[in-house]
Amino acid sequence: MFFDADEHKYNLRQDGFTMLPLVFTTDEVKAIERCIANADNSGVNFRKTADLFAIRRFFSEVPDVLPLVVNDKLKAIVRKLFGSDYFVVKSIYFDKPGNSNWFVAYHQDLTIAVKEKQPTDGYTNWTVKQGQYAVQPPIEVLENIFTVRIHLDDTDADNGALKVIAASHIKGICRPENIDWENDREYICEVPAGGVMIMKPLLLHASNRTTNNNNRRVIHIEFSSLTLPDELQWAERIEVI
Repeated sequence: MFFDADEHKYNLRQDGFTMLPLVFTTDEVKAIERCIANADNSGVNFRKTADLFAIRRFFSEVPDVLPLVVNDKLKAIVRKLFGSDYFVVKSIYFDKPGNSNWFVAYHQDLTIAVKEKQPTDGYTNWTVKQGQYAVQPPIEVLENIFTVRIHLDDTDADNGALKVIAASHIKGICRPENIDWENDREYICEVPAGGVMIMKPLLLHASNRTTNNNNRRVIHIEFSSLTLPDELQWAERIEVI
C-alpha cells in the first residue's frame, strides 16, 4: 500500500521519520487552500508577520477544514502506523513566505499544549503565550506522540524543508550541540505538494531560510493515545479516527 512506511526508504520506528508523497491530490490541496483563504483571520490564534503566517488550534479556528485534512486516506495512515486509539492533540497551520528570512535551529519538540496550568508531578517548564499553556511532560508522553506534516507546496532544500538527524529520537532528550557530525545521519526531507511527512517529536530537526522565493505551507498535526493525569487536559482533543 502507498502509505506503508515500514517498507518506505525511511523507517518511522527506526529513523524517527518517513515521507509519503502521494496522499492528497491536487484538487484536495486546492480545496484545503480555499477553506483557509475564506477563514476569518482576525482571532488571537492567527499570527501574521513578514516571515510567517500561522494559525494555532487550526481545526478549532477553521473547523470546515477538518474533514478535508483528516480524510479517509489520512485516517487509514494513522490507523496503520499508530493505531485506532489515536486522536488529535495539536493542530497548526503555517505559511513560510517566499521572502522569509526565518530559520529554526536544531531542536526537539519537548512540550505539549494543555487547557490550563495544573501542577502535576513530572510536568515541568510551564509557559503561557497568548493564553495558551504549554508544559514539558514525562518522556513517556513525548514518545507516544506522532507528528503528521501535510505539505501544500513542493518543499525542498531551497524553501525550508526540514532537516533531521535520523534515529536521534531513540536517544531520549538530547541537546543539539551533542550531535556527532561524523557519525550521525542528516537528511533533508523534500516533500512534494500533497505529500506527508511523519516524525517523532524527539527527532532532532531544523529548517533553513527560504532562498528560492517559494512559499512553504504546512499543516502540522500531533496525535496521541494518552489521557493526561489528574486535572490536566489536552488543549485540543479531537477524535477523528
